[in-house]
Amino acid sequence: MNNDEHERVIEVTDLSRVYGGGFEAVRGITFSVARGEVFALLGTNGAGKTSTVELLEGLAAPAGGHVRVLGHDPFRERAAVRPRTGVMLQEGGFPSDLTVAETARLWAGCTSGARPESEVLELVGLAGKTDVRVKQLSGGERRRLDLALALLGDPEVLFLDEPTTGLDAEGRRDTWELVRRLRDAGTTVLLTTHYLEEAEGLADRLAILHEGRIAVSGTPAEVTAGRPSRMSFELPGGYFLGDLPPLADLGVCGHESDGRLVRLRTRELQRTAAGVLAWAERSGVELRRLEVRSASLEEAFLGIAREQEVRA
Repeated sequence: MNNDEHERVIEVTDLSRVYGGGFEAVRGITFSVARGEVFALLGTNGAGKTSTVELLEGLAAPAGGHVRVLGHDPFRERAAVRPRTGVMLQEGGFPSDLTVAETARLWAGCTSGARPESEVLELVGLAGKTDVRVKQLSGGERRRLDLALALLGDPEVLFLDEPTTGLDAEGRRDTWELVRRLRDAGTTVLLTTHYLEEAEGLADRLAILHEGRIAVSGTPAEVTAGRPSRMSFELPGGYFLGDLPPLADLGVCGHESDGRLVRLRTRELQRTAAGVLAWAERSGVELRRLEVRSASLEEAFLGIAREQEVRA
């Protein structure tokens, strides 16, 4: 985040969205995003991510609450907001018979203060595809084109809806690096993603939605802080779980066993790992399939989803 981190570029207060038939997709959520910040909205299918982003983009009016983007109502003051934002939808829907260069040129003609098309195509790795028709692009290349067109207006605020779907590992990493460069240059980025590794690596802060409500929000570290780390290993023949030192003394808060495979949950990972390894050394045994993992956003996400379902 840059030095202007206290300027709120996106402000959402008690926001709700209701579809025909009375289905409430967004149920009174509140959050803000600072200038030069990457903010991720996470959630399972139907959690309300896209419904929320569409309200921020000004594509619909909220049923209740307030939203401000760059100090304006994005629906009622769309003319003041749209030239300063870039939007990458889940699907671009561009004419399939146009080439990449023609598509970029067409979009640039509809964009205020558009950057040179060649510049944005170079940014997303499509400089060598300018004469290729859209219908001949792979799914990942179409996502790159979607991103290029969202960047044409050099936006202050960039909305990315599932930006790396369809990309291979290299393309995903390249996109992550581009998003980081945009953030460092002062662009505010709000993204939705199903890739939790993506959110954990990119987001300064995030919110996890469940059934239209924010279940938890904060930095990735804050969201995962209350979740246990894990250690797993396979006991050698002749040894059993009861042969280990008392699990409570190792800081273990939960455990499972599947045959010889032992899984420990702990909020004191160093203490647990040191105790187990010291026991193995004293006993002269080798712990196979040894794995030690800090709490991850994926585990926090799955845990929150399970907890919310139990409460429901």
